[in-house]
Amino acid sequence: MTDSTQGSIHDVLVLPYLNHAIRMLESGYATATDIDNAMCFGCGYPQGPLATVDEIGASAVRDALLARFEETGDNLHEPADLLTKIAGEAGTFAAVAGDHVPAPELRRMIEKVGVVGTGTMASGIIQVFAQAGYDVVFVGRSQEKLDGVVAGITKALDKAIAKGRSDEETKAAVLGRLTGSTSRDDLGEADLIVEGIAEDLDVKTELFKDLDRIAKAGAILATTTSSMPITELAKVTERPGDVIGMHFFNPAPVMKLVEVVTTELTSPEVDETVRALSTAVKKVPVSCGDRSGFIVNALLFPYLNDAVKLHESGVAMAEIDTAIKETAAFPMGPFELLDVVGNDVSLAIQTELRNEFGEPGFEPAALLVEKVAEGKLGRKTGEGFHTY
Repeated sequence: MTDSTQGSIHDVLVLPYLNHAIRMLESGYATATDIDNAMCFGCGYPQGPLATVDEIGASAVRDALLARFEETGDNLHEPADLLTKIAGEAGTFAAVAGDHVPAPELRRMIEKVGVVGTGTMASGIIQVFAQAGYDVVFVGRSQEKLDGVVAGITKALDKAIAKGRSDEETKAAVLGRLTGSTSRDDLGEADLIVEGIAEDLDVKTELFKDLDRIAKAGAILATTTSSMPITELAKVTERPGDVIGMHFFNPAPVMKLVEVVTTELTSPEVDETVRALSTAVKKVPVSCGDRSGFIVNALLFPYLNDAVKLHESGVAMAEIDTAIKETAAFPMGPFELLDVVGNDVSLAIQTELRNEFGEPGFEPAALLVEKVAEGKLGRKTGEGFHTY
């Protein structure tokens, strides 16, 4: 592959991603620091999109986007006004990031944490809080599922011991903080309740109505949703100010990022408490509002969708994956990542983004739709864009 070919692939896929990040900053949805941290800690990128623009140079990015825009007429390629402004002033996004923000503080006492769910995400969250020293009561539908959570955490702790990263005393302490239950009523004394159940709005709505009945006054109700409207969950409770998004990334014990998602109803002290708590459990919190995709998915999935469209135009998948890893230093190429995430998940998120923003350029790629219809979802089914 020639350097010019790699550069072309880079411009087609990475430039709109950078532009999208600038527009996100421009809209006031998230700060420059949080946008960059989100992509570094949520995707494993070596640097965030705004730092990348600073490295390339705002004027160079602007000019390359203008060339793309003239070629395609796609408004996603039209340089963001903020990019044009910074390029004209020979400025940087690092300067836009502004002064240091004071570290958040716990405005509410958090001693006991409740978790609803026993799947992979919920189990990871249970482990995160227990390892950080919090007593955790977790609720599942059967004793078998509860036992599965403990077995999974035990296995993870044993692996850490085998690698010299932990010891038996620590393992015993972590497991001693766990209490499983098949009754939601046992969440009544929790200071924070995190739900990690199915991505189904009806199911989550029913749960939040029940948590509103069960939770003590002042308890924070958090959802780990990556796609459901948190405002709708808040509205079915009598305590909408106590409802917030706490979007962990999978696997939760490993991934550093937590997107802290506030609605217009969320209390500022709940927001600050959850950000401080995220730091306390050794995560990196980023703040954003309640809309589809939050920060990471809103920036990641249009780029992945664009990669599928580029492949549809005749560029080989291997060529695209190699170019992105070499020119952008992303840890995985887009097709490698699509197969890990799951094409069904990718299609669902991309569809939500199109519906939320009404952006024609966000229309899911035909080949992505086709893969899902054929049941070729990625690694989990043995075949996606590649065969496993």
